[in-house]
Amino acid sequence: MTRALTGSDGERGSASIVGCAVMAALIAVTAAMLHAGSAVTARHRAQAAADLAALAVASALDRGSASACERADPIAARMQVRVRRCTITDWDAVVEVVAPVPVLGGREATAVARAGPVE
Repeated sequence: MTRALTGSDGERGSASIVGCAVMAALIAVTAAMLHAGSAVTARHRAQAAADLAALAVASALDRGSASACERADPIAARMQVRVRRCTITDWDAVVEVVAPVPVLGGREATAVARAGPVE
């Protein structure tokens, strides 16, 4: 009677194997989602920092180009990104920043923002 309930001897322990395979798949999917979420978060942080830094640079253009671009560094530092490039053409400021993506090991998210007068 017990043999009918547990199945044949060849199938004993197969549920454990299937359970382990399912757990491994769930762990792999969770790790992939963690990587993707980390990259998206870094990209959003970089874009927000670029936007704010470009506005700060554009608002300080009346003090000169070099002085205006210096305004981007403290904003980027507070948002844990780094300014890669700051260029000024006429009254338009373009700021490019990079944010590290910690989970992906050395990769960076890049964002560019432009600010200037409304035409």
